Amino acid sequence: MSLRHIFRRLAKTPLFTVMTVATLAIGIGANSAIFSVIDGILLNPLPYSHPEELIAVNHAAPGLNWNDAHIAPFLYFTYREQGHALQRLGMWRSNSVSVTGLAEPEQIDAADVTSEVLPTLGTPPLLGRWFSAADDSPGARLSVVLLYPYWSARFGGDRSVLGRQIVVAGQSAEIIGVMPGNFRFLDVHPSLILPLRLDRNKVIVGNFSYRGLARLKPGVTPAQAVADLARLVPVAVHSFPRLPGTSLKLFEKGDLAPNVRLLKQELVGDISKTLWVIMATIGMVLLIACANVANLLLVRAEGRRQELAIRAALGAGWLRIARELLAESLTLGMMGGIAGLGFAFGALRVILAAAPATLPRLDQISIGPSVWLFTLGVSLLAGLFFGAIPVFKNARAEAAGALRGGGRSMSESRERHRARSVLVVVQVALALVLLIGSGLMIRTFQALRHVQPGFTNPAAVQTFRASIPRTAAPGPLAVARIEKSILDKVQAIPGVSSAGIASVLPMDDGGWIDPVETRDHPDVPGKALQMRVYKFVSPGLLDAMGNKLVAGRDFTWVDAFDLRPVAMVSESLARELWREPSAAIGKQIRERLNSPWREVIGVVADEREDGVDQPAPAVAYWPIPARDFAGNPVFAESSMIYVVRSSRAGTSALLDDIQRAVWSVNADMPLAAVRTLQEIYSKSLARTAFTLLLLGIAGGMALLIGLVGIYAVISYSASQRTREIGIRVALGARRWEVTRMFIAHGLALAAIGIACGLASAAALTRLMSSLLFEVRATDPATYAAVSFLLLAAAILASAIPALRATSVDPVDALRGD
Repeated sequence: MSLRHIFRRLAKTPLFTVMTVATLAIGIGANSAIFSVIDGILLNPLPYSHPEELIAVNHAAPGLNWNDAHIAPFLYFTYREQGHALQRLGMWRSNSVSVTGLAEPEQIDAADVTSEVLPTLGTPPLLGRWFSAADDSPGARLSVVLLYPYWSARFGGDRSVLGRQIVVAGQSAEIIGVMPGNFRFLDVHPSLILPLRLDRNKVIVGNFSYRGLARLKPGVTPAQAVADLARLVPVAVHSFPRLPGTSLKLFEKGDLAPNVRLLKQELVGDISKTLWVIMATIGMVLLIACANVANLLLVRAEGRRQELAIRAALGAGWLRIARELLAESLTLGMMGGIAGLGFAFGALRVILAAAPATLPRLDQISIGPSVWLFTLGVSLLAGLFFGAIPVFKNARAEAAGALRGGGRSMSESRERHRARSVLVVVQVALALVLLIGSGLMIRTFQALRHVQPGFTNPAAVQTFRASIPRTAAPGPLAVARIEKSILDKVQAIPGVSSAGIASVLPMDDGGWIDPVETRDHPDVPGKALQMRVYKFVSPGLLDAMGNKLVAGRDFTWVDAFDLRPVAMVSESLARELWREPSAAIGKQIRERLNSPWREVIGVVADEREDGVDQPAPAVAYWPIPARDFAGNPVFAESSMIYVVRSSRAGTSALLDDIQRAVWSVNADMPLAAVRTLQEIYSKSLARTAFTLLLLGIAGGMALLIGLVGIYAVISYSASQRTREIGIRVALGARRWEVTRMFIAHGLALAAIGIACGLASAAALTRLMSSLLFEVRATDPATYAAVSFLLLAAAILASAIPALRATSVDPVDALRGD
């Protein structure tokens, strides 16, 4: 059968064709859109030279319960100088720097790298060169490589920019290179790249604040690289001096070891399971759509039985009829695929708009050749799937039975009706599974929203980061005084009720992690040391955050500038060490073996540092500035986050007032990371909300298509029984009794589908257990609510055609028959 003939036949039934193509477009398009996300994140190779050789070099210290340590300079130098498994090894970290002299001062994201990092990635610069070993040596003049977007925005794409000087973090820096537009620096988005310029003679054991990047030698596996680096860990520990106050036992007990994995696995993280769950969910939508189309084809084939029987009587073989029916199904599948691509383009735009910024490789998601091939394959498979059922039901139809129109043909009609009913049961079962998945995610989202994060009314809290230039403050005490001066200016702004400073915020990236020693809990040999979160905070921070003291008192500025040896701890740390928060008051802690003991003066309510789905970690709070801290006579962080509670939070007017307040202290200090606390909180929920959105859409589509299937079966059944209805009504049957008969049929199909769906859901939803929070995969309330919803929807879908059928006049029904 030619395509021309197929299109002519389809044009004769425009409603059927449009419904079929639209149903397939939704199912195929949704799958293509999700596959484009999976393709961009999981399947596409990294955009670097020989990406299969690239690895991330991390470490773990099980003895310290520390499984996510990155790399430290003492390990970097040892591996680079004595390792045998790596072609290159580089080290880098994210940073935020001020740039002045171009326009208004601005704070931008940057990356500090050793000279090997860019050559390891292998993407040559568009202009100029990479850093050389000389650029990366201590004492060298500062040089900078620009990323393409920053070069285009700030320098207008000027190709003569090489050699130009800009002021970065108060230092003059020479532009030596520009990276091309398609270059992506791993999983961060810096505007410029700077050399680390580490001094090997000043490196100590510790300082795991960097990330390692390496390229394997040809033929070397990650496991072999781990073995090679593991032998060098003891060498590194004994080759460099330790920070005063630290003990060699700390590293021996920590059981420090390399943890190497492919760079792609490092960048993708744990998102893969979520994406495959979503893909399987959308795949079920396509199965429901195919079952629905198969039902439509069965109904359409019922009207063609005489035509097929006549052709069989005239000598057309089964294979020829089957081939023609499949050709029509495949054509419908391809039409649905073409329309589905259009749907996918629109759906992908919605997905990307709703996707969390933390979704890895987000800028590499698009509908390209691999997605086109996927759509083609899915369209062909769908055409074969929904076309096979009517082929087997109709291609072998006997001519005599079909032409007689009775006896056997009535039996075959009942057989086809059973086939349609089975397809409806399948649709209901699959829809139930998807709706239960959506319901579990809704319960999860509700549970997360009810977790106390450690702050209140985050929409009324404005945050920003400001960094004190080195040239503006000759020492830590001067840094702290400038920070207090800025805080005083900000607190004087109209509408600001409280303000404070912190080194890190809950649910934000970064932070300092180290053990804490307690005077009344001495180190026990053989017992694993616990890593604690370190926070440096100012007086007034708790009020600005909306957090509270469980016991004791807050820091004061007298504590800070008199450099009193005081500290605060989180409630979880207090309960772990002293069982009751009140018992922590007056106890003593310190961060190093030779540091002064610091008296615990307050216990702070727990904050969910790692997100509301993670337990609150143990936190030690230190004042700014602090005396004799981490080997420094006086310690104060020069880059801090300011937390401002105000009814004007999030408005441009407040930000203008804040900027003026900061500039009144130092005109070269731009604001960075300007966000409300609500934005940070929402970001922590973004991945769950994204998953919920996609599963909710899939469940909604499944419910709609399933109900259309029930409606179609009941409607067709009613149309086939018009004469019976007329006779029943003529003999005195009440219309509601006839209506109940059809509703009972729809409910029976729905009940069977629900029973099958509940059994399937109990098995399949366990696969999404890692996505749930405080909700079991077999949550009875969710299963019951979804079942009730589906039953109610099935009653509605059955009642509409039933009521329409019983409204027919019995005389007209009998006369028409």
